[in-house]
Amino acid sequence: MRRSYVLYAFTAGVAFAATVGQSSFDPDRYLAHIKYLASPELKGRATGSPELEKAADYIAAQFKADGLEPVGAKSYLEPFEVTTSAQMGHGNKFEFSLNGDSQNLQASKEFVPFNFSSSGKASGGVVFAGYGITAPEYNYDDYAGLDVHGKFVIVLEHEPQEFDPSSVFEGKVYTDHAQFYSKAANGRSHGARGVILIEDRVHHKTDPEQLEAFGRAEGPANAGILFVQVKEAILTPWFRAAGKDLPAVESEIDRNLKPDSFPIPGVNVRESVDIDRAVRTAHNVAGYLRGDSDEYLIIGAHYDHLGLGGQYSLAPSLAGTVHPGADDNASGTAGVLELARYFSAHGKPKRGILFITFAGEELGLLGSGYYANHPELPIQNAVTMINMDMIGRIRDGKLYIGGVGTGTGLRADLDAIAPRYTLHPDYSDNSGYGSSDHTSFTSKQVPVLFFFSGLHGDYHKPSDTWDKINAPGAIEVLQFVADVASRIDNAPERPKFVRVDDKFNPHTSGDVSVSSSNSGGGYGPYFGSVPDFSEPPTGVRFADIRPGSPAAVAGLKAGDVLVHFGSADIRNLYDFTYALRAHKAGDEVEIEVLRGDSRIKANVKLTERK
Repeated sequence: MRRSYVLYAFTAGVAFAATVGQSSFDPDRYLAHIKYLASPELKGRATGSPELEKAADYIAAQFKADGLEPVGAKSYLEPFEVTTSAQMGHGNKFEFSLNGDSQNLQASKEFVPFNFSSSGKASGGVVFAGYGITAPEYNYDDYAGLDVHGKFVIVLEHEPQEFDPSSVFEGKVYTDHAQFYSKAANGRSHGARGVILIEDRVHHKTDPEQLEAFGRAEGPANAGILFVQVKEAILTPWFRAAGKDLPAVESEIDRNLKPDSFPIPGVNVRESVDIDRAVRTAHNVAGYLRGDSDEYLIIGAHYDHLGLGGQYSLAPSLAGTVHPGADDNASGTAGVLELARYFSAHGKPKRGILFITFAGEELGLLGSGYYANHPELPIQNAVTMINMDMIGRIRDGKLYIGGVGTGTGLRADLDAIAPRYTLHPDYSDNSGYGSSDHTSFTSKQVPVLFFFSGLHGDYHKPSDTWDKINAPGAIEVLQFVADVASRIDNAPERPKFVRVDDKFNPHTSGDVSVSSSNSGGGYGPYFGSVPDFSEPPTGVRFADIRPGSPAAVAGLKAGDVLVHFGSADIRNLYDFTYALRAHKAGDEVEIEVLRGDSRIKANVKLTERK
């Protein structure tokens, strides 16, 4: 009966809010925010850039104009440090001697370091390690029987049988073994001093030979091994001196899918890799609308984007071009500004509302992760976090709403509101985890709702421009969000957090990992952790452990830092992803975690992904 009374009591109030919302949200004003945030002047709003700071000042000015209070240190800006995109230093050198004759290569013309390479100097002999792949699932290992300890390994790009639709390597789709970082991690795990990448010219005979542009490769800040690319033509004499014909070697590997790795005598390499990784200060921007209680609702979005492209661009040939990020995520940021304006104009709410925009999302949920770990308001008083990421491309009324299973009553509230709108909600992902900022709050046991209009062909490209925004559609989303926010804010009882069982979520299998969007093969067996993307100096910190998962059964806890997985040292999330993928369901793996001042070992029995 109480639930029926609550629904009845809200009917008039919510209907009034919807009516006011329809007259208070202005598509022209909403679009004006996007035009500024996605303008050439802001150069794509890269985290750590002066242009992102301009955006932060703009958002703070809007919050101040709406009468919101700053939270913490009397400022709308919450600072945190980030390691920004790598830059090539001036000390990159590659020298080799072949049977006593020395040659120095020109940086950026004949060789180039990768942005995830370690910095440092090293020298040593050379071994050819095929494609640099160890893939037990395909019964293929370029390192089998090969001693590479303390040596440089030459590896080919991509993977065997690249254009063979019947290849065990997922046919024509690249597996994760083809990714550059996988080759780096595998070389390091076998004790190599450095990796020298060359093009697989047999597969790409008609393509001009060129080096990868610095800064495009996806990977961690530091892979723990020197990693450079050298033009294949320069190294051809090395193979001839070893009595090998490189095209013939590649063709034979391709033909029979058997590795053909070997040492290259008479060659000594001396490398110096110099990568600058600037540590910059970025800011979350937050404004608070005080309520009648200490409890509060969070409405947020990330306001950073890719700047001029870089490793996360899906238009790598356009590196150096402004990636405006109109939909991703000026659309969500403008939504926060409009909602702040709307709620601040309608009196004091029952519960407070924290409006917050995050930096560092594109680098790994850094801003939201920092706030969740260093909240300006007690995190236990947050009743729900509403996240808007890419809400500007509504098509045919389709609106994805994630996280509905994370709080009691959320789905019922949405179902009660939805009939008033022409939108068609899709609730298929109810877990509260994913690749946007709500994940940082799910791991703190705060119920979340995630609003998203879907991916499109302009995602992470320079073509994500303001003129493609469906402003009327986004305004309807904001009216919907205002309704559900009002309903949650005014409810007699706050939603109770619910851990969503993996079996209810078709879009995630419990390990939030890193991987290229075009790679196949999955992430390996199921472990059951959720990483804290604001990584410690070494290792992977767990933001959460999924109930009933192999990690939970082994006694692992949120806050643990994984440093060893089987025989692999774990320096970062990429290492963990690579190490996990090397195992299969049923394997029992000894792991080591840091828990406070203690080192704890445990055996984890991996299972199949659901």
